[in-house]
Amino acid sequence: MAIDALTNITSDYIKAAANNATKLQEKNEDFSAVFNAALNLVNETNDMETLAKSEEIKFALGYSENTHDLAAAMTKANLALSYTVAVRDKALAAYKEIMQMQV
Repeated sequence: MAIDALTNITSDYIKAAANNATKLQEKNEDFSAVFNAALNLVNETNDMETLAKSEEIKFALGYSENTHDLAAAMTKANLALSYTVAVRDKALAAYKEIMQMQV
């Protein structure tokens, strides 16, 4: 006895449902998503650099005596800048690789 007669489900319906399920699970990895992520990375790095500069100015003017906040802000800014530079270098290497491809 065929199950599709009982439930009125054909194999085309099952294939379409499976295709829709896989499309929903795929991540949005088009160029605009990658570009926006890179812009967010640059903006976060800029914010951390600004925070580190403001902590440095507060410490230099005597408004803050807490060296821990200064060191933490400077370390975060340094790590964020290093990460941003590493991502930039990888993006440039990928671009150069793509430009050398034979079409």
